[in-house]
Amino acid sequence: MVRALWFLIVVFVAVAGVVWLLDRPGSVSLDWQGYRVETSFAVLIAAAAGVALIAALAYRIWVALIRAPGRMGEAWQGRRRAKGYRALTRGMVAVAAGDANEAGRQVKRAEVLLNEPPLTLLLSAQAAQLNGDDTAATRFFQEMTENPETEFLGLRGLLTQAMNNGDNERALELARRAYRLQPKSDWVSASLFDLQIDAGKWLDAQVTSDEQQRLGVITRDDNRHRKAVLALQQGVELARAGNRTEATRRFKMAYDQAPDFLPAVVQHANALIDQGKSRRALDVLSKTWNRSPHPDLLEAYWHASTAVDGLARVKATERLTAGSKDHPESRIAMARASLDAQLWGEAREHLAAITADADEARVCRLWADLEEAEHGDSAKARDWLARAAAAEADPAWVCSSCGNAVSDWSVLCGNCGGFDTFGWRRPPHVSRLANDVANDAANDGDATSAENRALTVTS
Repeated sequence: MVRALWFLIVVFVAVAGVVWLLDRPGSVSLDWQGYRVETSFAVLIAAAAGVALIAALAYRIWVALIRAPGRMGEAWQGRRRAKGYRALTRGMVAVAAGDANEAGRQVKRAEVLLNEPPLTLLLSAQAAQLNGDDTAATRFFQEMTENPETEFLGLRGLLTQAMNNGDNERALELARRAYRLQPKSDWVSASLFDLQIDAGKWLDAQVTSDEQQRLGVITRDDNRHRKAVLALQQGVELARAGNRTEATRRFKMAYDQAPDFLPAVVQHANALIDQGKSRRALDVLSKTWNRSPHPDLLEAYWHASTAVDGLARVKATERLTAGSKDHPESRIAMARASLDAQLWGEAREHLAAITADADEARVCRLWADLEEAEHGDSAKARDWLARAAAAEADPAWVCSSCGNAVSDWSVLCGNCGGFDTFGWRRPPHVSRLANDVANDAANDGDATSAENRALTVTS
């Protein structure tokens, strides 16, 4: 619409100019070299316009002829580049599909057509990996690190190779270089942190974790928990090395960062006891028990209370569980202390209160101890042990990555190597299957068979 309007305006102006000239004809005469030319002013204007038009056309033709070879070369290069990018794309698709032969063919085609190594090096490296040629892949990745535009991609490829080959020292070096280039990369920062953990570089890992929080890769709460775990592990290693003073300081740091982190609570309390600060240790343990009762707290509380005999442990346990008397862990703690003090009635009362809800292996074992100790009833004790074999498994420290269950918390899983993956819960267990087996056998009237088969299933 706009173009049409402009065209009409131009035509209108041109017609108006012609009409204006025709209304004012005038005359022009030209004497040159014995020639005399006489004409009207309008004809002169038309002739001048014609000469200008011819000159412009001639200039355009001359310029086109001059530029023709270059434009033909550009068009030819453009077609080659388009074919090269198609080959590059097809090669990437072949890599994704795992077609090593097609990937290699497209790599060669892209290299010939594009002649731009930064674009084809990554594809060449990936094709070499598909063919199992790690040496060639390493060479291509190394070449990529020499170009600022592809350095990060090259480092990532070399880092992945080093990790796959188990060369953690080399991987850690490469991860540091990659992290300097792209500190906001989740993958790089996570890899650097994991490699520092594997190498036992706890302080370096903490620096990396702090940087991750600053960049928004992890949350503040996640970083605080990591600080607690790392400080705790440093304290454990310092204690093993005999540096109790520095170990105590690390345990305090861990507790301050995460007061609900049970291993830090226990280690901090034990350190306070060693310093002669038992009252403070009792306060720490009591507060934690009220929030989250745990059997490890009970042992530490007995230690802080210097409760060495049964009655002393009963009194200490009563103080510890005063704020959560009906909690299953409080009931179990009181049952244990009562058994040690030979207070059979109290032990029976606490065990009965929690057995009514569900069977748990450790509760069944306490029942067996009670029956044997109070009445010398070996038959009932065996029944409870059989029931323990089919009951729910005892809570333990269970790795969230592989399901490995251990009795004592550790910073790394001994099975899968995961960092801070242990949580206190019931381990994966075939207790339900064991229950089914025991119930089926009991229904058949063979109690002894039920016990034996349940023990077989759960062992």
